[in-house]
Amino acid sequence: MSQRGWFLVFEGIDGCGKSTQARRVGDARGALMTFEPGDTEAGRALRAIVLDESLPMTPIAELLVMAADRAQHVHELIEPTLAAGRDVVCDRYSGSTLAYQGFGREVELESIRRVLAVATGGLEPDLTILLDCPVEVAAERRGRANGDRFEGEAGDFLGRVRNGFLELAAASPHWVVVDATASLELVSAAVDDAIGRLAP
Repeated sequence: MSQRGWFLVFEGIDGCGKSTQARRVGDARGALMTFEPGDTEAGRALRAIVLDESLPMTPIAELLVMAADRAQHVHELIEPTLAAGRDVVCDRYSGSTLAYQGFGREVELESIRRVLAVATGGLEPDLTILLDCPVEVAAERRGRANGDRFEGEAGDFLGRVRNGFLELAAASPHWVVVDATASLELVSAAVDDAIGRLAP
């Protein structure tokens, strides 16, 4: 029986550079590079719904759509790949749900955790890397082309999301925070160091 693959997740607000790092690490490790929401056929339909800011949606409905995407994602892609002994690098996972729907939308965190436990079957990442940067820096990097239900939110929504990510990281030994305002070279080195200590 082959050894299970490593499950590595990148988190952070849009514009922090997590997708760039996830692709780089995935390529270097020969891993399955995947993302949420939307990297299954069902997930693409769910992603279109949840990101369409013209569709009214309560925070609980939003949570359940994201959980449905994750349940399919784990069943169809993540778990079979890990079981086959191949690494999985994922751009967003349960941390995003806790940060966006929990801290951002202010849905009760323990309720979210119960939903996620069902959706994931208890599957947790071996390591979650949070690429952290101020909301203003991320917005400048994104420009104005990225207007979805989350990034288009007014007020302190993204500030609460960022702070939520930092709280999650501080509470777990399986999270590492990387300063995403540093140069690409320094960010990459910090990411590689964090992963090398876990999964050389």
